[in-house]
Amino acid sequence: MTRSLSIFGATGSIGRSTLDLVERNRDRFRVDTVTAATNIDALAEIARRFDARLAVIADDGLLRALSERLAGTACRAAAGTNALVDAAAADVDLVIAAIVGCAGLGATMAAVEAGRTVALANKEALVTAGPLMIEAAERSGATLLPLDSEHNAIFQCLAGNRHQDVAKLILTASGGPFRTASAAVMRDASPAEAVAHPNWSMGAKISVDSATLMNKGLELIEAHYLFGLPSERIEVLVHPQSVIHSLVEYIDGSLIAQLGPPDMRISIAYALAWPERMATPAQRLDLAALARLDFELPDTGRFPALRLARDALETGGAAPAVLNAANEVAVAAFLKGRIRFGDIAALVEEALRRADFVAPRSIGDVLEIDRATRASAATILQASDT
Repeated sequence: MTRSLSIFGATGSIGRSTLDLVERNRDRFRVDTVTAATNIDALAEIARRFDARLAVIADDGLLRALSERLAGTACRAAAGTNALVDAAAADVDLVIAAIVGCAGLGATMAAVEAGRTVALANKEALVTAGPLMIEAAERSGATLLPLDSEHNAIFQCLAGNRHQDVAKLILTASGGPFRTASAAVMRDASPAEAVAHPNWSMGAKISVDSATLMNKGLELIEAHYLFGLPSERIEVLVHPQSVIHSLVEYIDGSLIAQLGPPDMRISIAYALAWPERMATPAQRLDLAALARLDFELPDTGRFPALRLARDALETGGAAPAVLNAANEVAVAAFLKGRIRFGDIAALVEEALRRADFVAPRSIGDVLEIDRATRASAATILQASDT
């Protein structure tokens, strides 16, 4: 049976990997809706290639240009936040939620409230609005399928087992480019050094998050909401080969791990075909060639971002949303050369110190916390410039 898809963030890394799998399995999937932030040329090309019914551009001012590029097709063009929300609630079999940052929050919530099956790559949705998102899913009957390789691995390791039999979750981290670097070297590392991930090919922002281990901190928060375990039962283990993507420990002492090459198409394929599996072109692991798998505990002295994330999870309320917004501002400032690599976590910590942690009661509250935190972080940045 053909499965209909809406792909939010179709021109990004997750979107492109999803479309690669769809193109290899045209008989199994039909692309209904595709969206992008501003890249109208890429969006129009995708809409034409996959015969999409609807293409939505987030920037209202680009509607006319998108419409012109879709002339002669049966694909309708739309633009703006409201159009994204309306498209997310539409009746399809699977929504791929891959819009980066809080920009994707409204659309993701709309899909959840409509009771859709949502493959979640937008980690900000659960980090900033976890309780709201989970409560909405429980009310509507929506299904959340994790696309992050770590959470997808846990999802696979939990299959067929009882939640009450889980002792703890173990998220693995590569350690990034500075796993063995001294604090002094890390403090003055350049953006080029920070984005040079040893295993994964990712965008600049997520690569910097991997270098600070903030990415693993955000994943820790996400795992809490996805799988319902408290902070003390979610661990992080550095595994430089990035072969074991995560593990689940059970009460009998058994550890179940999911292994695979560092290729996002594996976790995407698991969500696309769930509850079945489908073939992917990912390179197969040669365990004999690997010869060894290494593990170590993360050093929160050199990587304070991981500590900040766990503290934010345990504080609750608005703290995770503040953490996320302040980190986005800090990473952008680092990539522009305004602050040093070692100042990223310090800026986030100061923003958390200044924040009010009243729990958001709506997506509007989450967006206001995000706005206020960005303003606070900008003030901190300005003070550091003087």
